[in-house]
Amino acid sequence: MARQVSQQEIDTFVRRRGLFTRRQVLGGAAVVGAMALGGALDRLVLAQQVSEDTTRVQGGPASDVSKGRSQFEQPKRTVTTAYAGIPQISGTDQSQLVGVITPSDLHFERHHAGIPDIDPRRYKLLVHGLVERPMVFTLDDLKHFPQESFPHFVECSGDSSGHYRGLLETATIVDTNPLYSNSEWVGVPLEILFREVGAKKEARWFLAESYDGAAMTRSVPMSKGYDDGMLTYGQNGEAVRPEQGYPVRLLLPGWEGNINVKWLRRIEVSDRPFMTREETSKYTDPLPREGKARQFTFEWDAKSVITQPSGGMTVRGKGFVEVRGLAWSGRGKIARVEVSTDGGKTWGLASLAEPVLSKTSTRFRYPWFWEGQEAIILSRCTDETGYIQPTRNQLLLVRGESNYHYNGIQAWKIQPSGTVVQTYHEPPLQAALPTHLAGLWPLTPDCGLV
Repeated sequence: MARQVSQQEIDTFVRRRGLFTRRQVLGGAAVVGAMALGGALDRLVLAQQVSEDTTRVQGGPASDVSKGRSQFEQPKRTVTTAYAGIPQISGTDQSQLVGVITPSDLHFERHHAGIPDIDPRRYKLLVHGLVERPMVFTLDDLKHFPQESFPHFVECSGDSSGHYRGLLETATIVDTNPLYSNSEWVGVPLEILFREVGAKKEARWFLAESYDGAAMTRSVPMSKGYDDGMLTYGQNGEAVRPEQGYPVRLLLPGWEGNINVKWLRRIEVSDRPFMTREETSKYTDPLPREGKARQFTFEWDAKSVITQPSGGMTVRGKGFVEVRGLAWSGRGKIARVEVSTDGGKTWGLASLAEPVLSKTSTRFRYPWFWEGQEAIILSRCTDETGYIQPTRNQLLLVRGESNYHYNGIQAWKIQPSGTVVQTYHEPPLQAALPTHLAGLWPLTPDCGLV
């Protein structure tokens, strides 16, 4: 926590030069064999230069090689192993990030048969089916079309799914929300491609197929392609990373991650869905009634999470705490975020960081003075359609124990010691429906969720 400093401390900081040159260190260390210490002393001098006074040291030169992050900033993804011991998932730690853009090398990974190594010079995309002119496009062909760029989130359908069955107190945000990231994507609108091949008026769906070993395939409504679908080849100012679909991936803003097919190989236009494995036996939500399942769950419902303070962190003594987090919705813009620091008895309006954009991350913050008592903090968002993020129990009521599409309110408990742990807590029903939002919940007889 920042503290006020005296003028004497300021003067000391300005005058301080506590650096040793390599010659001075070697001279003082001669009695113990300085030559043998050369490498270690180099590191010692570097450490002194870094930790003491950088104003007295010549910095490094410019280079044509990326140097990466500061040695003091080393965020990383968390890798999990599945499918015969092959790492197929790596999660993003949202608590390490600032702003709304996820660095490309920290964007979560989810793949079903490893990452294919595709030569962009040999890349080809076939577009056929109910079209006037079946065509094959190279990467250069796609880059010839008008280019657009937008920031959008991608969230795996299984993100937060551990909440359906319950997570331990020790869970951190990497355990609760690992499979969510937000990038600026660059590419060509699908509408342009459909016009180029002459999609027929009876076309209603298209199949997107991947170059990966799983031949990942998903059916997509043509209406979504015409609305805001993209073929993306750029991410955060560079080419799409291999683990994110290099050289070309499908992007369907706001829709579940699996349908944003990576390493795109083929598009087949049709008048009906293709009923592939990933939309029949997988990525559907069994419902807790009548033996039915919810199919073609495309849009991500509104969701928010407090990133600081969150599980595994420690609040450093009572006093001012800025509660920070992220909110997003596959339906459009976030309209408001509310924060509760008393388990949902009362709610306050959080500030949203501008610009608030559609189908992308929105940062929020909420000032709070912690008195040192046990506290349960929650966030709840509402999107521009009026949809309100549900509680966990409200979600379970209509979804049962699914594996997908969890967007319930996340609770963190701050213990008197300051330690933050994961917890499950249902806000009081009345408090969960503030008067200024009355009438917006439930949106349908099924709580607007099915």
